[in-house]
Amino acid sequence: MSAPLGRRAFAEAVGSAALVAVVVGSGIQATELTRDVGVQLLANSLATVFGLGVLIALLGPVSGAHFNPVVTLGAWLTGRRGGDGLTARDVAAYVPAQIAGAIAGSLVADAMFGRPVVQWSAHDRFAGHLWLGEVVATAGLVLLIFGLSRTGRAHFGPVAVASYIGAAYWFTSSTSFANPAVTIGRAFTNTFAGIAPGSLGPFIVAQLVGAALGLGLVTAVFGRPAPAEAGTVPRQGEPELAAPLSPDLPHPERHLS
Repeated sequence: MSAPLGRRAFAEAVGSAALVAVVVGSGIQATELTRDVGVQLLANSLATVFGLGVLIALLGPVSGAHFNPVVTLGAWLTGRRGGDGLTARDVAAYVPAQIAGAIAGSLVADAMFGRPVVQWSAHDRFAGHLWLGEVVATAGLVLLIFGLSRTGRAHFGPVAVASYIGAAYWFTSSTSFANPAVTIGRAFTNTFAGIAPGSLGPFIVAQLVGAALGLGLVTAVFGRPAPAEAGTVPRQGEPELAAPLSPDLPHPERHLS
């Protein structure tokens, strides 16, 4: 990647913060405007779709717009074979930046709406069917991101990934967090989008399981990449970087949610 690691990590932090601010802020706004839970979820999901698409298009050319540790880890794992993907040093910079950004985004959203800046969520999400929802949501996200990269369609990332997250809000029981950093950030707000700290562990484990399943599905559906292609992972929103043999090919993300 052409940008220095520090700048890329900062872009990941900014993108993760903005994403969580959108998720939490739109949830607060929705609950203040209506008591209809269906309308609240619709408003929350639509804001997330639009916000996520914009963020991927804007920051994809800088960092790959992962905003999601499972995408970063997946990019590193799939790139090791070719030696031209993310390095362990990149991962060590990206993941803490994503988590810190997600927490900051939650605090900013609460502050914007006059809520206590730090208030642990009391929204318990501790149930087996919710964990299954996270496995399904994360597996689908990983399959989409790496599948787009494998087929040379990473330039569809902003629209495709945002659309998938919007759909997964509705077809998964967990409303598709699908992102360990975002999950941690949402524990810091006792609002519509929050998740109780005690629910974090199983959710994150389910997301990691889903990511592994998603990577397995990529191999099953698209086959193993040739050695020269092994490190090619999508950088959403920058079509020219998705060429199969480009030495600078990015790493995916992207996040979700």
